[in-house]
Amino acid sequence: MKKISFLILALLIISCGKEQADLTVKTSIKGLKKGTVYLKKATDTSLITVDSLVINGNSEFELHSNIESPEIFFLYLDKNSSEEDRIMFFADKGITEINTTLKNFVIDAKIKGSKQQNVLEDYQLMMSRFNGKNLDLIKENFEAQRDNDTIKLDSIEKEYNSLIKRKYLYTVNFALNHKDSEVAPYLALSEIYNARLHLLDTINNSLTSEVKNSKYGKELQNFIDKIKE
Repeated sequence: MKKISFLILALLIISCGKEQADLTVKTSIKGLKKGTVYLKKATDTSLITVDSLVINGNSEFELHSNIESPEIFFLYLDKNSSEEDRIMFFADKGITEINTTLKNFVIDAKIKGSKQQNVLEDYQLMMSRFNGKNLDLIKENFEAQRDNDTIKLDSIEKEYNSLIKRKYLYTVNFALNHKDSEVAPYLALSEIYNARLHLLDTINNSLTSEVKNSKYGKELQNFIDKIKE
């Protein structure tokens, strides 16, 4: 009887421990047999590991973390080699599902979870188009240098500067149009932190009270306050 009572108590303790985690990341990595996975998040200027698991034959697993407000997390995969891959995602309290493959760990990643992740993916889709155009300009610039075509080089430089400006303005407008999402202050801090102060101020002042009180909302306010000092 004592053994049974002890076992029940132990199960309750384990169960309560699991319930304390605000975030559960359910992950499936097709083809993974061995390796170590890490759940990390940014603290100040470094990444810290909040959970980890050694994989030995089971490609489906869970990682957990506490979370006060929506923020960026990273799923790292150490494949016992010199290579290390990571998937970035925007998480909130609850369950986030990540399905991917060992072969194309980052590219094949399908993420289902927070509404902030959906907003971030919309932004990333447009950024991929900007980045594609940037690669085209790099190729054209290389060819113009090879051919010593100064007229073409001047044209490419103007187009590149225009592309950078459009990218900045798109990010600002995207943040303003998503003032009720924690993605807005995150983008201000990560993508356009060196933009003119009045643009950052405009984004900051447009945020809803809930977003202002989030992790990135507070960080954006502190960042702006330091610039104004």
